[in-house]
Order: sequence, then structure tokens, then C-alpha cells
Amino acid sequence: MEKENVEWVECPRDAMQGLSWFIPTPQKIEYINALLKVGFDVLDFGSFVSPKAIPQLRDTAEVLSKLQLNNRTKLLAIVANQRGAEDALVFDEISYLGFPFSISETFQQRNTNSSIEQSLSTVESIQNLCLKNNKELVVYMSMAFGNPYGDEWNEEIAVRRTEQIASMGVKIIAMSDTVGLAKADDVKAIFDAVIPALPNVKIGAHLHVSADNWKAKLSAAWDSGCRRFDTALKGYGGCPMAEDVLVGNLAAENLNSFLNERNVKTTVDSALFAASMLMASQVFDHPSATIID
Repeated sequence: MEKENVEWVECPRDAMQGLSWFIPTPQKIEYINALLKVGFDVLDFGSFVSPKAIPQLRDTAEVLSKLQLNNRTKLLAIVANQRGAEDALVFDEISYLGFPFSISETFQQRNTNSSIEQSLSTVESIQNLCLKNNKELVVYMSMAFGNPYGDEWNEEIAVRRTEQIASMGVKIIAMSDTVGLAKADDVKAIFDAVIPALPNVKIGAHLHVSADNWKAKLSAAWDSGCRRFDTALKGYGGCPMAEDVLVGNLAAENLNSFLNERNVKTTVDSALFAASMLMASQVFDHPSATIID
């Protein structure tokens, strides 16, 4: 098999966050512990944000306390402001903090209740906190491929904002198709521009896709040199702060088949991967708790 330095980020947090019913904490713990055994590089497992904004993840700290960690898979938690970062930093188990920075002013306000300029300051503050606390900041470039609000967007804006974030010393930036607007040509254009411009930054892809376009988008990112990908088993999830209708994540099984077709070796255990697929169906397709208030 081909030796490629592919980084695979599985995102149960993104899969869960928009659900209208609450996954019981013990079930979350069981599911994430199963994912920890599969062999993913990173697990985006929870978030330290206002429980009013994302009630599904109000139990992140409790979930974390019951996880069976290993030396293979690192944990990532999403934060939306400096207070959330400070809450997350106290946990040695967390390696990465993720911050959603948007090049759409409307979405930045909806998602973090702050302007783009305020959020740039927040990124700088969180980056400094991460450096002092032996964590690494991952910035998600939300709405990197356009937005549904009519805010100005073009390739030049996306590249300029990405370079601005990188200038703060951020070493991982994920270009995010937040509501699935991107066409394959858009994905190719952005990655073709950003990856050569920032050779010392790991540029990832956080793609929201549909059944008929996932492969074209994934292929475009891959062919442009992207080797860090976010997924969610069975394609669950979406951003509840963006639109009423959630556009699912790139399915982990689709990335798995894509890499297998190219004979790219990963550290994912195929049997444990299959078992986690079955568990995902139980977690997400069969609500076992009341609707979130």
C-alpha cells in the first residue's frame, strides 16, 4: 500500500451537536470510547461552549472524565471564545482546541456572537493560551467556499483570511464547507491557492457533502494536496448555527473507501471501524431520551 501521511479526524461532536434530542451521557461515553479504539488520528469529541447554544454537549467535561485514552488518538475540543478555551485548557487529556473563524460576517455573529475583527483578536488570545499550556490550536475557516447570506466571498478573501490566521503562528487550518455550498471546482481552487501559499501550515478539509457530490469534493481536495480530513461515521451532523437544514459531514466510510481505492494505508482497524458503524446507527437512529428543552 502507498505510504501517505494522511491525518484522519473523526468528529462525533459535529455529528451530535445539531440533534433535537439528548444522547444520554453514558451512551456518549460508550460510543466515544469505541471510537478511541478504532485508530483515528484525532477525535473531535466535544465542546466547551454555552449549553444554551449547544445543549447536546453540555456534558463534555463529564464525558471526558470517563474516556479510556490511549497514545494513538488525540482529543480535540471546540471552543467559541476565550472563556471556553480557559475551561478546556485545564484538561491535560485534550491536545487540540478548535476555533470556528468565519470569513462570513453574518455567520461569525451567529456562531460566536462576535464580529470577524473581534474573532481575529480571540484567535490571537487563544493561540497565546495554547502556546503557554502545551496545546495546539486548530482554526476552522468556516464558510471558506461561500455562504448562504449574501456576504461577499471570493477566493482572494478566503486566501487572505487564511494567511492572516497563519501569521499568528497557527499551524493547522481546516477549510470548511460549512453548509455544503461548494462545488468541486471551488474546492480545487481554494486548496490550489492556500496549500502552496502556506507550506508550513497543515491545511485540512472539513467538508459537508451530499450523496451525489462527496466524491468529487473529496477528490478535488486530495488532488490539490490536502491530507487532513474530518469525517463523521455515516455522514451524520451539520452546523445548527448556520441554517435550519443540516448538511451532513463527509462520511467516514466514504473516506475509508476512497483511501482504499488509492491503496493508501491508514492506522484504522477495519473490524473496529465496522463495529463503530453499527454503534453509530444505534446512537443516532434510535433516540433514547427526551427532546432537548
